[in-house]
Amino acid sequence: MSAATKPTLDPLDLAGIDDLLSDDERAVRASVRQLCEQRIEPFVADWFEQGTLPDARGLAKELGALGLLGMHLEGYGCAGMSAVDYGLACVELEAADSGIRSLVSVQGSLAMFGIHRWATEDVKQEWLPRMAAGEAIGCFGLTEPDHGSDPGSMRTRARRDGGDWVIDGRKMWITNGSIADVAVVWAQTEEGIRGFAVPTDTPGFSAPEIKHKLSLRASVTSELVLDGVRVPDAYAFPEVRGLKGPLSCLNEARYGIVWGALGAARSSFEAALSYAKERTQFGRPIGGFQLTQAKLADMSLELTKGMLLALHLGRRKDAGTLRPEQVSLGKLNNVREALEICRTARTILGANGISLEYPVIRHANNLESVLTYEGTVEMHTLVIGQVLTGEPAFR
Repeated sequence: MSAATKPTLDPLDLAGIDDLLSDDERAVRASVRQLCEQRIEPFVADWFEQGTLPDARGLAKELGALGLLGMHLEGYGCAGMSAVDYGLACVELEAADSGIRSLVSVQGSLAMFGIHRWATEDVKQEWLPRMAAGEAIGCFGLTEPDHGSDPGSMRTRARRDGGDWVIDGRKMWITNGSIADVAVVWAQTEEGIRGFAVPTDTPGFSAPEIKHKLSLRASVTSELVLDGVRVPDAYAFPEVRGLKGPLSCLNEARYGIVWGALGAARSSFEAALSYAKERTQFGRPIGGFQLTQAKLADMSLELTKGMLLALHLGRRKDAGTLRPEQVSLGKLNNVREALEICRTARTILGANGISLEYPVIRHANNLESVLTYEGTVEMHTLVIGQVLTGEPAFR
């Protein structure tokens, strides 16, 4: 084959990873990308600047209509798609904004998964079809003001009172909290940590929104306050005790982050590559200088490695062989490298890199939060360290 007839390499996919995807998987990605290009990307910089997510409920219904809410769950109106489909969707959502992917992750992988996996059949029937359609929004209450990486020390308490449970406590940094219709809340009981589906219109429940953030500004983040919140025993998750329940949900959300962070990185890389070709200094495009090319090559390399890792973990998840420790490996690597890609992209854009005219600084700020939530760098490092050495080092 002559050089003239060789197919052109895609600068966003030099390794040809697309060849490893099925036509159906590419179609899922294309449909999510189209939604983001039309409904989110033209407006998200303004949302970020204003620190708001206008018409979050309307957006949730659009996401639900596309089957993106709880898309990897079976039954109850959920799309029942593959783990790889879900991952590809997360890439596109986070290429638009991490806050939008967070909305979908918390809805599907935390709140809906928690109910789908652990709640009674009546609670599943009550909430999941509406949540899948975006008609009801969920949140997930585990982190507290004084207990993040050590959820086993949570102070939120639930006590039996006749046929009900009464819950008291506070949860912090809760995505979707102020707009939620139902909260999956984890609390200490005499039987150990238990989960509850708590309708947010229950007396004693409030969710003040957290303001003055410099990250995830196009996302609703809240505190949950539970002051004598009374729910029937049917709303308690009947079987699971201890941290097994919340950690199973977190593992689902972490899996989506393994993919999603690459979307923010890809968007920043694409902006930097385009800028390097157009920006002229010293009489030539800055993309013609060796240092700029070295930065672009390194960014492309890390994007490629991250995507291969995500796809491999996705195939394992679909095969039922994915381990939580492998998700930690993916989350730690891909978020860390995605943040580095955004920072490098910012240097290529120079002073323009801090402007919301470009997506780079927005993605970088968002990834500072993604680096921490669903398990900090330190916690995932210790998970991997324990696997390698057989020695737990969490305390």
